[in-house]
Amino acid sequence: MRQRRSSGIPSKYLLSILSIVCIMLLFFSYSTGFSGGPLKTIANHIFIPMQKGIDFIGSSISISSADTKSRKELVSENEQLLAQVDELNDKISNMELKLKELDELQSLYELDQSYLDYETTGARIIGKSTSNWFNTFTINKGSKDGIKVNMNVIADGGLVGIVSSVGDSYSVVRSIIDDTSNVSATISSTQDNCIVSGSLEDMTASNLIRYSNLADSDDKVAIGDIVVTSNISDKYLPGLLIGYVSSVNLDENDLSKSGTITPVVDFKHLSDVLIIKQLKESYTSE
Repeated sequence: MRQRRSSGIPSKYLLSILSIVCIMLLFFSYSTGFSGGPLKTIANHIFIPMQKGIDFIGSSISISSADTKSRKELVSENEQLLAQVDELNDKISNMELKLKELDELQSLYELDQSYLDYETTGARIIGKSTSNWFNTFTINKGSKDGIKVNMNVIADGGLVGIVSSVGDSYSVVRSIIDDTSNVSATISSTQDNCIVSGSLEDMTASNLIRYSNLADSDDKVAIGDIVVTSNISDKYLPGLLIGYVSSVNLDENDLSKSGTITPVVDFKHLSDVLIIKQLKESYTSE
């Protein structure tokens, strides 16, 4: 198939011709002083729109450059503001922590005032058992601070437990909710004695501890009665608040009663405690 031959003037020649024509027209205009009429009309229709387009592109580039500078400034200001917000949040967190510590110290002070008859010292909890409860935990004071085994530990207005072992700068406390704990207690309103036993299972199920061997033949013990440590305990000082009776049940032998106690101490959220530095053996010998 034969190729069709292209017709017309090549583009490179056409451009050269137009350039020559433009030069001739410019020369003619310059030599004759003829600048109005058709040439002016042609210039208005061709060159003025081109000039406007060039001006628009130039102004757009200028505005874009200004916008870019403005964005950089805004990004810088935003980063500075974010840094200030982070700094303020850190200060707020530190302030809240200090306020919390102040509240805890205030609570310990009020508790200390409730037991003015005893010499006490505050301690911070630095470790605990793997359970969700503070059934055994470690405090930051030990023998060099005068802490001894069997010293009573209190918090939240009541009995937490007893010091079970002591190191130079730390001690381990076993609380009254631990499975191995047994406390001789008294119903404050009737002076009837009972045994309070720890149980993590009961604490997990209902946030309660159990008491047993209660001799209440007159049926005077009622729900809400105060339970405190008894005089006959060999390790616990008398009169320390344990909790409140939450249930009373007659045992199968029809002679004694048992039930549950709501402890006054929150054994899930402990951070600071007071150690009573007087042992029960020294108390009874006075």
